[in-house]
Amino acid sequence: MSETPESETWRLKVDRSLSPRRDPGPIDLRRYYVQPAYSGMPTFMGVPLALTQEDLRAGKVDVAVVGCPVDSSTGHRGAAFGPRAIRADERYMYATPEGYIHSATRINPFNILKVVDYGDAATDPFDVARSMEPIRGLVREIAEVGAVPVVLGGDHSLLWPSVGGLSDVHGHGSIAVVHFDAHPDCHDEIFGHKATHTTPIRRLLTDERLPGPNLIQVGLRTATGPDDQLFNWMRRAGMRSHFMAEVERIGFGAVVDKVVEEVKAVADHVYLSLDIDVLDPAYAPGTGTPEPAGLTTRELFTGLRRLAHETNLIGMDVVEVAPHLDPGYTTAMNARRAVFEALTGLAMNRIKISTENYANPIVAGEVRFPLA
Repeated sequence: MSETPESETWRLKVDRSLSPRRDPGPIDLRRYYVQPAYSGMPTFMGVPLALTQEDLRAGKVDVAVVGCPVDSSTGHRGAAFGPRAIRADERYMYATPEGYIHSATRINPFNILKVVDYGDAATDPFDVARSMEPIRGLVREIAEVGAVPVVLGGDHSLLWPSVGGLSDVHGHGSIAVVHFDAHPDCHDEIFGHKATHTTPIRRLLTDERLPGPNLIQVGLRTATGPDDQLFNWMRRAGMRSHFMAEVERIGFGAVVDKVVEEVKAVADHVYLSLDIDVLDPAYAPGTGTPEPAGLTTRELFTGLRRLAHETNLIGMDVVEVAPHLDPGYTTAMNARRAVFEALTGLAMNRIKISTENYANPIVAGEVRFPLA
């Protein structure tokens, strides 16, 4: 410890060489099979914990949830507490991974996918730029074993290293990014800083060589931009931007249809990036930059599930959850549910359900509910 420069202690890994030996694999932290949601050590939706890449391989993990508690690039701090809130703020009394059932599809994704919590990435609390590489490295660790990283933010700066880490494995330019957000996040820099929560899209296009048509945005509606210069830059770059005006004109389902087609036309892989402020503040008040007239949870959840089902999902994030601004606990709850929806879609993809926008026919009212 004393030989490590003080400036790097924030990223120093624990030396486990003297710890009791154990076989690699995920660790179930539950002492009891069923326990109240407020009991025990919180992992995402109660899934087992993995600490190393060897754990991921030994456990044949399909999905690894990783926290990135960084918020030093935002005007309103607090999103660094987002990963902990999303993990810990469960309100169901006795929810367990084995007990979840998606209400519309009648599928439990945890029975189809091996999902683990991979802990948090190292983040420098005073320098967001220095946090980018550790985040990238941890996402890359997950992707290298063939698992899907689900990144809990934290502010939106983490989109850059998350897609960068996946690009290191799957190939630069091979990924389509579907970006749900009230804001375009396309600035080149803010106050001279290139790694901020308003610049990750520019970093992907200029630093990670992501083609413009591979960047698909949904839900834009901020009153503070983009200005004409940035708006025209987005168009020249070839980005596909679906503003809320389009949602209002043709309906959200039709927009999702277009997004699915756009993804399939440009890339074999898709990454979903969910800034929670794409939701109307009625559903997500706990965020630093809320914008009125946003999506409803009913719209968003269906869209995430469809994209994860109907395309080849290789990663996602949920960012900008600021629990200190969340008086009713709804933002963390809806962020966690958004991941559950995407996991459900991914499970449907894995078991080869072919029907688009699938719902269980009995639940959807297509088939008469059987009599007892």
